[in-house]
Formats: sequence, structure tokens, C-alpha cells
Amino acid sequence: MRYSIEGEPLPVVICELESGESMATESGAMAWMSNNMHMETSGGGIGKMFGRMVSGESMFLNYYTAQGGPGTIAFASSFPGSIRPYEITPGNEIVAQKKAFLASTTGVELSIAFQKKLGTGFFGGEGFIMQKLSGNGIAFLEFDGHVKEYTLQPGQQMIIDTGYLAAMDSTCAIDIQTVKGVKNVLFGGEGLFNTVITGPGRIWLQTMPVPQVAACIRPYIPTGK
Repeated sequence: MRYSIEGEPLPVVICELESGESMATESGAMAWMSNNMHMETSGGGIGKMFGRMVSGESMFLNYYTAQGGPGTIAFASSFPGSIRPYEITPGNEIVAQKKAFLASTTGVELSIAFQKKLGTGFFGGEGFIMQKLSGNGIAFLEFDGHVKEYTLQPGQQMIIDTGYLAAMDSTCAIDIQTVKGVKNVLFGGEGLFNTVITGPGRIWLQTMPVPQVAACIRPYIPTGK
């Protein structure tokens, strides 16, 4: 499978498949394809269906296979931002925000990653559940806005405002900390909690979380009488 990512800040990933190669994708992500691409919808079992549902994805995945020769299929982002490719291998797993999964080769497994601490689940900005990508293959994730990557050394930390964590290596640990100082909490505009990521591993931060965008435009939306 060969691919190219084009068109940021409204990106699309265009995949060129050999005959017999397949891609899995979230429902509704396909933008266009050649006429020899065969689609099949599958849930993959009750457990996997439930896991996808609680992690913010649809219960079913669509599988597209090139038949009778090479095929082309494109997957478009649902929000202005970035599409990033990840090489997933055993021991090289990614944990990502809800609804980040766009498409992958069929060797990639999509599951749920529970936060171990209750406080992180309630206040860390990502909830109890994030997405975990494991297995073997290439996965494409979509993020909100521009994406900045950092590599954290063992014990090194990054403090992140709620919602700006896009993804991290599964070797990283996530926790929360309260904002210090009463004046900072009341007048700083940053809320009560920040997310703390501890290395080792890579992290990816996004610049335009959808909830932040919604909060900014909400005052300008007329309300019905």
C-alpha cells in the first residue's frame, strides 16, 4: 500500500492498493474510490463493537478491498486539522483521543484504553476511555488543527491544558494536577485541572480542539426565542 496526504488544513489521505489489499475505516470516512474497490461492513464481534462504541467510534467498520487489479481509495478528515500516519508494530502502540481513528491496514487492532486513576478519568480532558491501536500495519489518525510532536525522556513531564493531548505512545503515563493558587483558578481562565504526561515516549499535541472551537463560537450563535 502506498499513500499520500494532501490538502491541509482540510486534509485527505489517498491510498493506492495492490490487488487483494484491504483497508479498514470508520463509517463515513471514505471520500472517493476507484470502481474496483469492494466494500464490506463488519462489527468483528460483540466485544469489539462495544469497545468501539464507548471509545467514540461507530460500532461497525467498513473494509475496502481492491479486486481484479490495483485500486485507489481516499479518506477525508472530518474537521480542519491534520492526518498523521503511524507505523504500528508489537511493542509500538499508540493511545489516542476519542474519534481520532480514520483508517488503517487490516493488521491494526482498534481497542479501548481505560485510565487507571479515577481523577484522570473525570478531569483529565480525555475521560475514562481513549483509543488504543496495536497489532501490525499503518494507521491514519485525524487531529484538530496543527500537530506538534515531542519526545519525552524517562521521567520527563509535559503539562497540557485540557483537550490539547491528541495522542501518545503507550509507554507514556497520564495523570492530572490541580492549578495552584486561588487567584489563578478564579481569574486565570485555565480551569481547575491540567493533564500531566510523563515519559518515556512521544506525545502529539493539537492546536485546535473541537470543544475549544465550539466554546469560542457559541456566543455568536443566535438562540431561538
